[in-house]
Amino acid sequence: MDLSPEAQRLAGIVAVVIVLWFTEALPLAVTALLGAAACVILGVAPAKEVFRPFADPLIFLFIGSFLLAEAIRLHRLDRRLAFAVLAVPWVGGRPVRILAAVAVVSVLISAFISNTVTAAMMVAIVSGILGAVEDASKRSERRLNPAFATGLFLCIAFAASIGGLATPIGTPTNLIGLGFIRDQLGVAISFPAWCAITLPLVGILATILVVVLAWLFPAGVARLDGVEEFVRVERARLGRWTTGQRSTALAFGITVLLWVVPGALLFVVGSDHPLSAWFRERLPEGVAALVGAILLFLLPGDRSADGRWRPAVVWHEARIDWDIVLLYGGGLALGELCFSTGLAASAGAAITGWIPTGPWGATVLVAVAALVAVVTSEFTSNVASATMVVPIVIAMGQTIGQEATAAALAATLAASLGFMMPVSSPCNAIVYGSGRIPLRSMMAAGAVLDVIGVVVIIAAMLIVSRVAGL
Repeated sequence: MDLSPEAQRLAGIVAVVIVLWFTEALPLAVTALLGAAACVILGVAPAKEVFRPFADPLIFLFIGSFLLAEAIRLHRLDRRLAFAVLAVPWVGGRPVRILAAVAVVSVLISAFISNTVTAAMMVAIVSGILGAVEDASKRSERRLNPAFATGLFLCIAFAASIGGLATPIGTPTNLIGLGFIRDQLGVAISFPAWCAITLPLVGILATILVVVLAWLFPAGVARLDGVEEFVRVERARLGRWTTGQRSTALAFGITVLLWVVPGALLFVVGSDHPLSAWFRERLPEGVAALVGAILLFLLPGDRSADGRWRPAVVWHEARIDWDIVLLYGGGLALGELCFSTGLAASAGAAITGWIPTGPWGATVLVAVAALVAVVTSEFTSNVASATMVVPIVIAMGQTIGQEATAAALAATLAASLGFMMPVSSPCNAIVYGSGRIPLRSMMAAGAVLDVIGVVVIIAAMLIVSRVAGL
């Protein structure tokens, strides 16, 4: 396929962007902006077309979600959830159950809050638990195996990455994949539909995670002393629910309700009902997130230092990860230009000659998508991996005449694995920085989970493709 001059220039820009993303010579967001600006300067497309994705509705889903997540962190609702799960009597001081509880907490929090923030918070909590356990272990005849601490910290990072798959807002990678699937394949996957696909997958991966880490990093004792007392003391320090916590929980609950209602109405009254149409057109997920975020500035919070009532969040506390927003906008812009200039189709045609076009074509495409995405995510950020891989996968499907939605989903999900290296994700980097994890241990456990994760994702996407006709 002959490339147009615009496609040739875009190919050079994309190559430079990929190199910069891999090497991280510039911040990822700056590289994304550089790519977008270069497209305008070199005449790939007009500025209005290049920068249009920066105002995509999913951008505002990002913004609203970031504000809600920050309010949850500020008012320590995440810590309430963490210690509530760790205080469940079933957990007790049994090592495997503690490992499972840490996984559950990390998954639940990272489903709605940044994986990085979740990992940072859980490292602080687990460090406290291990400190109490190790103090008690010194006075005991049976000493705790130091390897258990390695497994517990790895559990934080890996479970946070897995939990990010649970909801569309769990990690930016999800929204990037959803954006490409919507724009290039015309398939809109709603919040409930995404959760219906991913929640069973997350449950399976989290269970496998606990089993693998308990096997690789045994505690060496049947019970850990000091855990229950530490959790009890920390939970007591949180005190009673504050006004700000109640308001944040209310705003978050309303947002989740607005995310879920449109999908529920489809099942109850059908897509043609006026009520379904109204919610679909007037309250898309980005607007629902903004409604919840705005409520944070209207609902009452705690009293300020001078005794005055203040809202749950004031503007100087509102933290938005603009680097992720800009990275998403720039990546989506490059992806759309790859399709509009014909570059994606040409790249897809160049690498699909060995993919069968018969009944096995879709299966091979899903497998290739997952494998390439997980390998790429080991060496660059999950977001950059999805931005690079998903458009190519879609183009490959279009080239060989196969439905590519399942393959694009497989690439999106697999891009969030990347368990082997500290540089694979911020979660890995945070727990590696604790000093409790030998690099060899992370690589060994990560390799096992990468392989299992890819197999599970491929199987899940093939089942979804068959059941949902994707």
